[in-house]
Amino acid sequence: MDKMLPKVRKAVFPAAGLGTRFLPATKAQPKEMLPLVDKPLIQYGVEEAIHSGIQNIIIITGRGKTAIEDHFDVSFEMEHLLESRNKKDLLNTIRSISDMINVAYVRQKEAMGLGHAVLRARELIGPEPFGVVLSDDVIDAEVPCMRQLLDIYEFYGASVVALMEVPKDVISSYGVVDAEPIAHNGARDRLFRICNMVEKPRPDEAPSNLAIIGRYVLTPEIFDSIESIEPGSGGELQLTDALKHLLRSRPIYGLRFEGARYDAGDKLGFLKATVEFALKRYDLGEEFRQYLSTLKL
Repeated sequence: MDKMLPKVRKAVFPAAGLGTRFLPATKAQPKEMLPLVDKPLIQYGVEEAIHSGIQNIIIITGRGKTAIEDHFDVSFEMEHLLESRNKKDLLNTIRSISDMINVAYVRQKEAMGLGHAVLRARELIGPEPFGVVLSDDVIDAEVPCMRQLLDIYEFYGASVVALMEVPKDVISSYGVVDAEPIAHNGARDRLFRICNMVEKPRPDEAPSNLAIIGRYVLTPEIFDSIESIEPGSGGELQLTDALKHLLRSRPIYGLRFEGARYDAGDKLGFLKATVEFALKRYDLGEEFRQYLSTLKL
C-alpha cells in the first residue's frame, strides 16, 4: 500500500435503546448498567475495547441514561469515603474505571435503529475507521473479539464483522451472511468474504448459519451508506442494510471469532452469563460451584 492504513482509534457504543425485555428492572436504569456479577454490562465491552488497543469511546445515549455517564466519570465523594476508610483495593477499582478511557457522549433523541445510532457518531469519528461494540453481546475470549477483528482490518484494510454459527430455529433474530471462506493464516473455516446479507431471514430462506453479532470494524464510507438507505422495519435505519449498500463498492469480511458469546440482552442469556462468569472468578468460583452442587436440579 502506498500510504499507511489509518489506525482504529475509536469505538462506538450504541446505548440509547429502551431495554424493554428487562422491565421492570430497566424502568429507571439503563439496561447497559445491569450488573453481570459486579460490573455493568457496558463495562465488559469498554474493557474489551481497551484490551484491543482502543481508548477513545463514544457512547450513544438517550433519555434516562445518565447512570452510564456517572459510571465512567470521577466520583469524588465515593473516592473520599474509600480513602478515609483505607479501602485501597476498592479505591483503585473505581479509579481505574474513570482513568481508563477518553469518553464522549452523543444523544440519540429517539431510538431509530442501529444504523441511525452509528450515524450520530459521524462528527466525532471523522474520516477514519472505527469499531462498534454492542454491550448486549458479552464475549469471553482469550484474545478480545475486537482485537481479532482489528487484526483482519489491519491485514485487508476493509470493514470486518464478527460472525458466529447459530441454530436454524433462532436464525431469524439475526442478520445472516452469504459468504465464501478464504484462507487466512493457514485456516479456511474462520475468515469469509461476504457476498450478501439478509436481515432476519426465515429459517428456510437463510443463506447460511453464520449470523452477524455485536462487533464491527467499519471504514468511514459506512456513513454515506447509512444516509443512502431507506428506513426498514419499524421505520429504523438498519446497519445490515447500510453494510449491504457498502458491499456494492467495497469488500467486507466476516470473522468467525474464537470465544464464547452470551446474549445478555435476553433474560436466559443474562442468567447463563452470570453463572459462568461467577464460576470463573477466583474469589467466588469455588464457593459458588459448591453451592450449585447442593441444588436439587
